[in-house]
Order: sequence, then C-alpha cells, then structure tokens
Amino acid sequence: MLNIALPKGRLGETVYDLFERAGFECPSIREKSRKLIFENEKTGVRYFWVKPSDVPIYVERGAADLGVAGKDIILEYAPDVYELLDLGLGKCRMAVAAKKDFHDDGTKTLRVATKFPNIASDYYEGIGREIELIKLNGSIELAPILGLSDVIVDIVETGTTLRENNLEVKAEILPISARLIANKSSFRFADREIGLITEKMKELVTAND
Repeated sequence: MLNIALPKGRLGETVYDLFERAGFECPSIREKSRKLIFENEKTGVRYFWVKPSDVPIYVERGAADLGVAGKDIILEYAPDVYELLDLGLGKCRMAVAAKKDFHDDGTKTLRVATKFPNIASDYYEGIGREIELIKLNGSIELAPILGLSDVIVDIVETGTTLRENNLEVKAEILPISARLIANKSSFRFADREIGLITEKMKELVTAND
C-alpha cells in the first residue's frame, strides 16, 4: 500500500479530487470526521493530511511514498526527493512587493521581510543586491507599511491583499504550483505503482491544459 501525504486545506481537497479521478479513490476521506489517515485496500492507497510545509519532510524521511507540495515549499526547504509532475494546481507567483511610492535606488542595504528566507536570499544574490533579511511568520504586508522593511518577498495569488494595503508587485521571482513528489527509496522499490499513478495524473493534467 502506498502512503500519500496530502496538504491540509483547499489545495489538498483539490489534489485528492485529481487522485480520485485518476482511479485512486478512497471514499472514507469524504466522510465528516477528525480522522487524519484514510485507506482503501482495493486501490492500494493510504492518504493522510499534514500541514503543507510538512509534506516534503514526510516524503523525504519515508513516512510517505508520495506527496503533493507547492514549488515554494520545495525550493525553500530543498528536500531530498524526486519531483515527478507539475499538477498545475494552486497556481500563484513568488514576488517582491513594496509600497507604491517605493523605489530601490541601490544606495543602502535593502531590508527584506519574508516567510521564505532561502528563496529571497537566492533571488537577491542572483542579482547582486545586498540585503538584510527579516524572517516573519505571518502578516507580511504589515512590514513595509510600519517601516519594518523596505520590501517583502511573498506569494501573490490575485494581488487583492496588496492593493488593499497600498502595496504593489515590484518584481516577479518565479511561478508557483503544486508538484507531485516521491521518496527516493520508494521510487526505486515501488516504481511500477508510482509510475502508474504519475502517468494517470499526467493524463488528467494534460487534458486540463
């Protein structure tokens, strides 16, 4: 039986829909309960819900054979896993944002607030910009408004929150979407089962494009 880690929340539910349509359903997951683990011996799958940022950890350490994680989480934590497929779900972008009247003239160290210090560091290192990183865990938009930072690096979906707080995107770093990932050992020893799931999912993703 394959163990599959799904991210809690709306994205995870959409991802499970895809697995179900691919023929790997588990009816008990639709029941109203506080259970975290659901299995179907007939289809040979066991699903469990975890915090989105924890999915790569479960997969990397072998508690899950497969999982679904956002590209942002994969880049930020750099887990030792195989990235098998872009599912095309949860599409958004990682971007630099700031107050509308802010202009980086490059004369001083740029203060950058973010939940993603590794992604932010890699981006600014790549363009040769000296920065001071400020790691935050929530309400990133407040940082430039209250003068804690000059800019923020964060996920942008519709941009509504930015606009409502008089902020705007200054630069786009990379596109983000959900990816199917696999434990390296599982991929080697359960290659037929994992290959079948990947192919079925790929057919659905391609059909939706």
